[in-house]
Amino acid sequence: MATLTERQHKLLLLIVRDYIETARPVGSKRLVERYRLSISPAMVRNEMAALTEMGYLRQPHISAGRVPTEDGYRLFVAHLMHQAELPEAVQQTIVHQFHQSRPDIEQWMTLAASILARQSQAASLVTAPHPERVRFKHVELISTQGRQVLMVLVMVGGEVSQQILTLAEPVPQERLSQTAARLSAALSGRALDEIMALPPRSDALEQDISTLIIADLRRAEERVSGQIYTDGQINLLAEPEFAELGEARRALRLLEERTLLQQVLAQAIAGSNVGGLQVLIGGEGEWEELRQCSMVLTRYGVPGLVTGMLGVLGPMRMSYARTIPTVRFVASVLSDLVTEIVASDEPSPS
Repeated sequence: MATLTERQHKLLLLIVRDYIETARPVGSKRLVERYRLSISPAMVRNEMAALTEMGYLRQPHISAGRVPTEDGYRLFVAHLMHQAELPEAVQQTIVHQFHQSRPDIEQWMTLAASILARQSQAASLVTAPHPERVRFKHVELISTQGRQVLMVLVMVGGEVSQQILTLAEPVPQERLSQTAARLSAALSGRALDEIMALPPRSDALEQDISTLIIADLRRAEERVSGQIYTDGQINLLAEPEFAELGEARRALRLLEERTLLQQVLAQAIAGSNVGGLQVLIGGEGEWEELRQCSMVLTRYGVPGLVTGMLGVLGPMRMSYARTIPTVRFVASVLSDLVTEIVASDEPSPS
């Protein structure tokens, strides 16, 4: 892209800002009057024509003003990245909401999704913290009926897996509880490869449960993220970009089809660090479902141990100045909470 002059850069930022607020093409006269520019509308038109030629703006109709292109939005976002901050009062409110909630992963995820959707007026997504290297914490075995047993496997970091087992014969709850306690004591804090390296258990039931634990841990390690929580999908339907039902369905499909969402998240987090913000505009030419959308994403958690992702999905015309600092701040709060969980899961020095 061609290098912008200082004036072109300033005008482009004003045009993007105005279009985000109004959803209407921006004309030269409006720019001069609203922002009290010291140059004439004719000069502004010349600069807008140059910006259009360079690919930062486009003109929907011959008689209309200009609207930003994907590259125009990218320049605007780059300008905001290190400038936009969440007001102190909003930060305090968010922190208070988390402190008022129970110390529970599911409640934190639900609350984070709600806060992101409300603050951004867009759709939100939050993935539960997922161990980068899965480690066992404890297991529970609960008799349900006959030979069926509910196995609840808890991993370091709070991720939980549940499945119904059908045993060869009924087993009393007392024995199930003893088996779970012995396995929990023997495997606590161990990673998948460490558990697989252990000698077989002498007790047949313990060995069977150990095999199932290994299979569960392997599946967990292969997943890109934990459970996904979403909120605010209705906000998308209020945006003029999604007035046509087909466009709305295309945007919402990303949140509804978890396989597709996992693919987007997997590519977005590749090589990213905790706290590093990523903004996908117009699907970056890769995802048709995002062609009218932008996503603001970041990772949270404890680097190298347990991480998750959170972000916002909205129109390209989303309020980046509000969304970017909100995503960044909620991620920092969740990182602090997850750090406390991981610290409590670490074995005490002997």
